[in-house]
Amino acid sequence: MRPIFGEKRRNVKRAVEFIEESLRFEPNVLVLPELFNTGYAFSSREEAYRLSESLENGETIETLRRTSEDTDICIVAGYCEMDENRLYNSAVVVENGRIIGNYRKIHLFYREKLVFTPGDRGFEVFDVKGVKIGVMICFDWRFPESVRTLSLMGADVICHPTNLVHPYCQTAMLGSAVQNNVYIVTANRVGREREFIFTGRSQIVSPKMEILATSSPDVEEVKVIEADLDAARDKRVTAYNHLFEDRRPEFYKILCEG
Repeated sequence: MRPIFGEKRRNVKRAVEFIEESLRFEPNVLVLPELFNTGYAFSSREEAYRLSESLENGETIETLRRTSEDTDICIVAGYCEMDENRLYNSAVVVENGRIIGNYRKIHLFYREKLVFTPGDRGFEVFDVKGVKIGVMICFDWRFPESVRTLSLMGADVICHPTNLVHPYCQTAMLGSAVQNNVYIVTANRVGREREFIFTGRSQIVSPKMEILATSSPDVEEVKVIEADLDAARDKRVTAYNHLFEDRRPEFYKILCEG
């Protein structure tokens, strides 16, 4: 997508058009970028607050709920959430007209720290039509604990709404996918907004480090693949090795130190 900053209704309408375009592929899950409805480059907390909405009665959320019911597609979408005067960089998960999850970004990037409160609920995995999906948002990727945590929680697919401005993530996700034997769907935006130039190149990668789909760095596109979930669920590496059972957490204690 190429969101226009502040034009929420236009951006949501455009997203719905993409969702409807995808129907010919009969997808089960569709991922939209981080902050897809507002744009990214808030100049102040006050500006973000004006563009925010609550999970319970936001106009964007209601449109996504209706669209998920009409299309029978689970939608994962990033938005600016307002809750008791706090703002969160969040991603809602809607299926069949219902909100089934809402993840709040844990690792805030750059000036996001001046606008948002860090996520306070941790990572979650949701069951969507027999597929277990986890959610992380953009800069969460830079912390390998994010993908590992979701994988240990049973995620088959990690949905990753982003507004990437650095060129490293897409390549790094190949390593994360094979290290955790999981699919990763990175949905990035394209275009420029204030001082930010976004890298585009949304992608879907497999547990075998395969790029199953990738998009343009500067053109809006929809990409859909068919995933072999058994490839993500079988954590055996060899006849003698299991990706998670072979871990030695007693030697990783430093990872849990503050």
